[in-house]
Amino acid sequence: MRQGTDPLDDGAGTGGLLRQPKAVWATAGASVVAFMGIGLVDPILPSIAKGLDATPSQVSLLFTSYFLITAVAMLVTGFVSSRIGGKKTLLAGLALVVVFAALAGTSNSVGELVGFRAGWGLGNALFVSTALAVIVGAAAGGSAAAILLYESALGLGMACGPLLGAVLGDMKWRYPFFGTAALMAIGFLAITVFLKEQPKPARKTSLLDPLKALGHGGLASAAASAFFYNYAFFTVLAFTPFVLNMSPYKSGGVFFAWGVLLAVFSVLVAPRLQERFGSLKVLGGSLVLLAADLIVLGYGNHATAVAATVASGAFIGLNNTVYTELALNVSDAPRPVASAGYNFVRWFAAAAAPYFAPKIEEWSDLHVPFVVAAGAAVVGAVIVWVRRGVLTREVEGLRAGRGVEDGVSVFAN
Repeated sequence: MRQGTDPLDDGAGTGGLLRQPKAVWATAGASVVAFMGIGLVDPILPSIAKGLDATPSQVSLLFTSYFLITAVAMLVTGFVSSRIGGKKTLLAGLALVVVFAALAGTSNSVGELVGFRAGWGLGNALFVSTALAVIVGAAAGGSAAAILLYESALGLGMACGPLLGAVLGDMKWRYPFFGTAALMAIGFLAITVFLKEQPKPARKTSLLDPLKALGHGGLASAAASAFFYNYAFFTVLAFTPFVLNMSPYKSGGVFFAWGVLLAVFSVLVAPRLQERFGSLKVLGGSLVLLAADLIVLGYGNHATAVAATVASGAFIGLNNTVYTELALNVSDAPRPVASAGYNFVRWFAAAAAPYFAPKIEEWSDLHVPFVVAAGAAVVGAVIVWVRRGVLTREVEGLRAGRGVEDGVSVFAN
């Protein structure tokens, strides 16, 4: 985040990033594990399909059920946290993840596994949508340090999830689920011990507030563009492992490198490019480059597909950061409400891509799912270009005057 130009930066800088209370480290550590859960199953998707005698399209429903529940839960998380408080919401989410991740490891059919992943998605939504607001409220060194810490946790989790899945999944496909349950149980205990209850918001959030916030043209435009972008993003995450068809270790290594690029470009590169070229130019250019990368991934040989998969992490990292800023700053709705509405729209695409990509392959061939994903990325860029006037005008009008007055709700950036 850029000090002095970003409304989330209160001028404190990032010098206090490492000097944080135990409560912040406990929440950030649990956040790493929560984000690990998104990509955890990537390297073991072929192993799960083999172990449960399932097709790629059936196994891809692990992502669909997870994100479909996550999307709907975005309307609920603010309602819950504004009534019971941040700590209790975090603990409720962690408890659900522990239970359903452990149950996922006991599954004897793909249907059971898909159902347990849905429960896992509800728990993750409750936890992750609340974690940043809690970190900001408890952190030392100002909101800039808190947000950088949160984004670092996101990047670390996205990078390490596939690696953990590969290490444990190489022994048995069930072990990554049990490992996640154990790590989240440790996070539950750490937050119970170290985190004090945060003040409740002055105003309670209703279930309809996020939907009402989407009536704002700028926020609706950002959400619509992010919807198409997320389709491309999760085609890479959920469908590519079947295309690469590698061992869990090799697939985990590929997606670890992908996650490292995602983290570096999200936290370090994106702010510098935004400062030089402006957010909308960075976003539009990155979406077009992602589309080109997807075409290369779909039509290249195996080595080229591996390289294109890793390279996509850079464009995804850039997009994540810019979309987050747009969603939080483009409207005058409270940030948790604006973010909930934005995430409600875009996570439906994250649910759709894992389902449709294997189906499209069955109906056509291996290349077409990536062509469709590339087209979705281009549509996202077109929306940004067509709506650039309202997006630029609204962001510039709101950049200077809004602090982190009521917390932020951002899921997986």
